[in-house]
Amino acid sequence: MSGQRSAPAARDDIAPLQQMVASCSGAILTSLFVTPLDVVKIRLQAQKNPFPKGKCFVYCNGLMDHICVCVNGNTKAWYKAPGHFSGTLDAFVNIVRHEGIKSLWSGLPPTLVMAVPATVIYFTCYDQLCAALRVRMGTYADEAPLLAGPTARLGAATVISPLELIRTKLQSQKQSYRELTACIRSAVANKGWLSLWRGLGPTLLRDVPFSAIYWYSYEKGKKWLCERHNAREPTFTIAFISGAVSGSIASIVTLPFDVVKTRRQVELGELQAKNLSCKVSSSTFSLMRRIVTQEGFSRLLAGFFPRLIKVAPACAIMISTYEFGKAFFRKHNQEKTVSLLQTTNT
Repeated sequence: MSGQRSAPAARDDIAPLQQMVASCSGAILTSLFVTPLDVVKIRLQAQKNPFPKGKCFVYCNGLMDHICVCVNGNTKAWYKAPGHFSGTLDAFVNIVRHEGIKSLWSGLPPTLVMAVPATVIYFTCYDQLCAALRVRMGTYADEAPLLAGPTARLGAATVISPLELIRTKLQSQKQSYRELTACIRSAVANKGWLSLWRGLGPTLLRDVPFSAIYWYSYEKGKKWLCERHNAREPTFTIAFISGAVSGSIASIVTLPFDVVKTRRQVELGELQAKNLSCKVSSSTFSLMRRIVTQEGFSRLLAGFFPRLIKVAPACAIMISTYEFGKAFFRKHNQEKTVSLLQTTNT
């Protein structure tokens, strides 16, 4: 993506397939960097408050959140491994020393299957929508990210939501695919197709505003840095800084929604795991009022620092890798075009 309004044509040099490859690379790299942070966090949580059977917790690989269910007391599961850690650094050192460095990525495979496709859909749709909106919005082209970001996030989350429900059931009940298919058909027959998207609402209430704030802040910050450094295209450093700052701003503003979303998602995950009907009837804002009344306003800001130190680097790594990939393909396409012209002229 160009840092200047005067070069929108450069966007057209990137084919959707090339955008998908660039975002896929960014998603994989982000997961590799951020997954160890969440694995250590969950190990520390399990050490202080052991997860009982059927209990859900939220796992994030830097790209999206996933509900995980404790199936039984099997201590070999990555989220139930024994340990006596005094802190985060001690956990890193002892996990590597006693279990091997691969253990830091032991939570990656179950979620990467969905995280990468979701990210590819999200980033590719954003770029395509933003380019189209900039053309149509004319003098208001700078506000295009405010529409493109939420719309792309809405589409990606909607596509992935049924897969998250299916994954939760598979993980919690160890069903065969035949049994799972029968379960899904029964749910659809009794409650309709919308039952496959149960729990989507709380996720969208956080992710849609996050996307609007993130992309608008990112585009503004990137443009300002490009102009300040006389760069026609954003460098890796410019994209990294812009991504980190915009991710921090978005994570801080949407933190109360993240707290509510996590509580409701865990509750819904446990109901799904036990095949119980949904009993979460209160709206998101009703739950927010209840949290403030019963636990105080500070509970809506719970997890501020852990969320910030995870979201900021994840956003920075993802967007800078994505921009680097697009720059690579843009240069490749230009060289290919020049080569074809030279061949034609000769």
